[in-house]
Amino acid sequence: MEWKKRAMSEMLDGAIRRVVVIGNGFAGAENQSIGLVRALGLSKRISLYRVTRPQGGINRWFKWLPVSIHKKLDSFIRRIYGNSRFQSLNQNNAISNVLEADAYGIAMMAREKFYEDGPLLVVASGRDTISVATSIKRLALENVFLVQIQHPRFLLNRFDLVITPRHDYYPLTPHAQQQIPWFLRRWVTPWEPPGRNVVLTVGALHQADSAALRVAASAWHDELATLPKPLLVVNIGGPTGNCPSGVDLAKNLVVMLQNVLWSCGTVRISFSRRTPAKVYRAICTNLFAFSVHRLDAVIL
Repeated sequence: MEWKKRAMSEMLDGAIRRVVVIGNGFAGAENQSIGLVRALGLSKRISLYRVTRPQGGINRWFKWLPVSIHKKLDSFIRRIYGNSRFQSLNQNNAISNVLEADAYGIAMMAREKFYEDGPLLVVASGRDTISVATSIKRLALENVFLVQIQHPRFLLNRFDLVITPRHDYYPLTPHAQQQIPWFLRRWVTPWEPPGRNVVLTVGALHQADSAALRVAASAWHDELATLPKPLLVVNIGGPTGNCPSGVDLAKNLVVMLQNVLWSCGTVRISFSRRTPAKVYRAICTNLFAFSVHRLDAVIL
């Protein structure tokens, strides 16, 4: 623990003046990296790069492959069948000017500017970023401090620091060991308790620090101040692997909200960009019909 504190202290004391964030195009993962950099007071020194996969067509079936293999397979298929049949437009690059993460180029920058700007802090999050991030570290071993957010599952000694939620180590608890059949335990990671380069968090990192909350409070004050109180805020996101977020779940939420509407002055419902259209329709149709004057839906 003392080693971790010293490492972070060096960053805050000015040893780190450059930050490269390796993203995967998903807001949830990239926000964790940016949130960490903000907390370190280095948000004005970020250079953002992305690791992207081929998109469209049959590429959705290859997301389990390592990124490098996926790209080679996509290139091979396009050479044989052409782009018209197997579309491979990279949607992230089509709508963004963020540069593709090039391990060799970033490592060279870290080495060339080391004596001028000091070591380079590289922060990556998500499975697809691991190979690029570790390649940067391998190519510029003495010039890069590498932080990986979310558990990389294997070979944690490749990283200077791993930041991961405490629940990632649940499989090692006695309760979990009783639930996992003995012949499957060797396949369930992690296999070892957190080492000295692992920092455990209660939940995911984020950007909602005190400064961001003050800005949001000021921005929303006029709009929310006139609404009848008490105010019930419902934030609805999108589906995950463990929660499909279908119409049935939406209807269950509607029933629960209807049971408490009598006690609310206003219900404010916010939908994200990832909320399925069918979920949006199911909630709005049922709740607005039940009590229009209490609802104030907004899409964020």
